[in-house]
Amino acid sequence: MARTIQSLERAAAVLRLLAGGERRLGLSEVASALGLAKGTTHGLIRTLQQEGFVEQDGTTGKYTLGAELLRLGNSYLDVHELRARALVWTDDLARSSGESVYLGVLHQQGVLIVHHVFRPDDSRQVLEVGAMQPLHSTALGKVLSAYDPVAHSEAADGARKAFTEHTRTGLEEFEELLDLARARGWASDIEETWEGLASVAAPIHDRRRMPVGAVGITGAVERVCAGEDGIRAQIVAAVRDCARAVSRDLGSGRF
Repeated sequence: MARTIQSLERAAAVLRLLAGGERRLGLSEVASALGLAKGTTHGLIRTLQQEGFVEQDGTTGKYTLGAELLRLGNSYLDVHELRARALVWTDDLARSSGESVYLGVLHQQGVLIVHHVFRPDDSRQVLEVGAMQPLHSTALGKVLSAYDPVAHSEAADGARKAFTEHTRTGLEEFEELLDLARARGWASDIEETWEGLASVAAPIHDRRRMPVGAVGITGAVERVCAGEDGIRAQIVAAVRDCARAVSRDLGSGRF
């Protein structure tokens, strides 16, 4: 049997450790968990950090997984079960709504876009697979925060930046929005993240009824909204139908 390279094994162990359990770890915690000397651990982390696989929080000094892993993971996203199950349904949603469709999952303190269907017209558009969206101000993020306790904690404890004059940043108001999302089964974002754009999203559940992602559409306010403060009912229904269909394909049978 071919010999393995110890440094690579240790680097892989660091990445696995940061990917599970606590979401941020300090140098001593990593060294202790892996049974390595601090000097050895620091060398491994510094190398991974230089390559973009690990990032360090400037305030706490703790480490988390880096963005480079997201780019490398795009090839995996093509075979990700959630994305694979959603392909047909998201295409149908884009056609029926006439808007861009996004499939998002929780990643660290935000929403990672794992699938993006272009708006079905001739306009110039940019593929956003691999992009990150905020939890507190987007429809996808609010849905995840409403149904996933980890996402809720990240959004509630993290900084809620004001992107526009419509962004809700107060904790009490944010919690009220999550209560509303749970009661309705969907969430919206009307110019809270991007001026002139509105979005609506609904949760996707797996066979255990656990939230595994969210699907939503984003489009111009004048197309998505009815009146000054509401999403068009037919768009809400289309998004919810898509979320239910994907959930059923994942084995969730209760709706």
